[in-house]
Amino acid sequence: MDVLAPMVGKVVSVDVKVGDQVKANDEVATLEAMKMYISIYAPGDGTVKEIKVRAGDAVTNETVIMTIE
Repeated sequence: MDVLAPMVGKVVSVDVKVGDQVKANDEVATLEAMKMYISIYAPGDGTVKEIKVRAGDAVTNETVIMTIE
């Protein structure tokens, strides 16, 4: 399953690495948008397969941040 950016912003942190086990609603990344920090949560249980962004990257609405299997 893909983890998507909910809005336009800048990636502040990616809080997991490839191979990490995550559970639904674990915080996996943080965005800065409109001078606020927005937490991004895992949509379900699984293993982080691929991370597609780094801290400092600009993202748009629906950008894939990472893939969880």
